[in-house]
Amino acid sequence: MQTQKPLTLVDPKNGNLAFKIFPYSDNSHFDHVQRNNYYTVVINLSGSGKLKSDFTIYDFTGQVMMCFSPYQPFMISPVDELNGVVLNFHPDFFCIHLHQKEVACNGVLFNNIYQPPFITLTDKDVTILLNIIEQMQAEMQNAALAQYELLISYLKILLIHGSRLRVEQNPLASAEVSGLKEPFVLQHLKDAIEEHFKTKHSPADYADLLNISPKALAKITKNHFNKTLTNMIAERIVIEAKRELYLTSKPVKFIAYELGFNDEFYFSRFFKNNADVSPQLYRETVGFAKAEV
Repeated sequence: MQTQKPLTLVDPKNGNLAFKIFPYSDNSHFDHVQRNNYYTVVINLSGSGKLKSDFTIYDFTGQVMMCFSPYQPFMISPVDELNGVVLNFHPDFFCIHLHQKEVACNGVLFNNIYQPPFITLTDKDVTILLNIIEQMQAEMQNAALAQYELLISYLKILLIHGSRLRVEQNPLASAEVSGLKEPFVLQHLKDAIEEHFKTKHSPADYADLLNISPKALAKITKNHFNKTLTNMIAERIVIEAKRELYLTSKPVKFIAYELGFNDEFYFSRFFKNNADVSPQLYRETVGFAKAEV
């Protein structure tokens, strides 16, 4: 790594964090639940630990890349001493929703309810990612013409590389499963959630759609996604709500109605219970109406 000190760019409009890079050599930064109003990319280089993200706990070891969306709660507990580097960027600096066609990381690296929020890295991957980060660090320490634009270009390259690795490592494609029915059910469950999450909020609804008993579907879901179907549906609804809150100026009441909630206050409680922040505070700290600018 080129530098061992944090490097931060601040948004001159509001004084908030725009982009930050910092190394870590212990767990002091992650020893409490993180609920950041910006994206976080953790590139762990050594050590092992447990990652608690949303409703699930994962074990990881060695070289991994972890990706978290704004207000996605996560906490890392070390088993062995951890070492790595963190990138933070606010949606106003680079919005993955607005640039989805360019980097294709939304639903792959970020906002992916079907896979763990990390990917494993080879020595070659680490070399590529650290080279990109060193170029970012050099640019941040020697500000010049079009600094933001160049940093965003580097960030796009890093995210594209991560997205490609995620696709290559799709655990459902390589998972060893018993029988042929489970992968078929899993893919159809994903398709059903994507199609119906705005109108069907109950696990029983999806069991009916897939013509499988609720108990059997619950077992398959827990075995393969390491989370309950109720949690998966809630995560998918919250992801869409965050997208609408950020990209549009629609009233919360209207967003709630579009997502199948007739009661705005019930939706707000649901959102806060699952996102650890109210819809209004999300808009105030992350931003809104970005697609309408």
